[in-house]
Amino acid sequence: MTTDGRDAGDLRVLVTGAGGRMGREVIEAASAREDTAVVAAVNRTETEPVGSVEVADAARLPDLLSETDPDVLVDFTGPKSAVSYAEAAAGAGVAVVTGTTGFDDDGIGRLHAASSSVPLLKAANFARGVAALRRAVREAVAAVPGYDIELTETHHNGKRDAPSGTAKTLLGDVESVRDGLDRRVHGREGDAPREEGEIGVHARRAGDVTGEHEVLLAGNRETLQLTHRAGDRGVFAEGALDAAAWLSGRDAGWYDFDDVLDE
Repeated sequence: MTTDGRDAGDLRVLVTGAGGRMGREVIEAASAREDTAVVAAVNRTETEPVGSVEVADAARLPDLLSETDPDVLVDFTGPKSAVSYAEAAAGAGVAVVTGTTGFDDDGIGRLHAASSSVPLLKAANFARGVAALRRAVREAVAAVPGYDIELTETHHNGKRDAPSGTAKTLLGDVESVRDGLDRRVHGREGDAPREEGEIGVHARRAGDVTGEHEVLLAGNRETLQLTHRAGDRGVFAEGALDAAAWLSGRDAGWYDFDDVLDE
């Protein structure tokens, strides 16, 4: 038994971005689990405690990684900070789970470099239903060659990246099973009939919508709509913690949420 009342075998997590929506969700979800301990939390701006968890300045992350000995760093922040946190964790030999999206090529390259030292799992979405949606989309697209495809995603009005990371992942799934889709059309305006080889992409930002993704396939006098709606952010936090528990103790390398679900 540790000094905080947890068993020695409990998963020890360090949460970044603890002042943000998802950081708070992860801490709250972890606190409700008997086998998980939040040993540290950081944020770039001053933040009140989340439940019983004190939130430190993110500048202290290197020291906290050494002092608290976490098994996994769980990150939902922004692209630049997420890369910095992942590199600090890799330097300390701590595994990384990140649900941050919007990375550029340099950011992805640096994350891959970090994964050569520690296990790193990156996912655009940690909802099990989205994983099922991705598989259904690949199967459906392959089954109806030639059908037009449109993707629409809706999120709260504070979401920065558009399209969402999940939308981009779904687009990649579509393109992986359909040859000839070489043009993504983001919205339509004026004289804009559909052309050969395009897939329509639409991003909506409104209110406090947690997340909705729909893939529409239409042709041969029929339509097929595949949709996922998240009721609240807790589903993403729970999935990230499931991923953290799965990742802890694994070999260094690059992992995806599908790896967790497949096992």
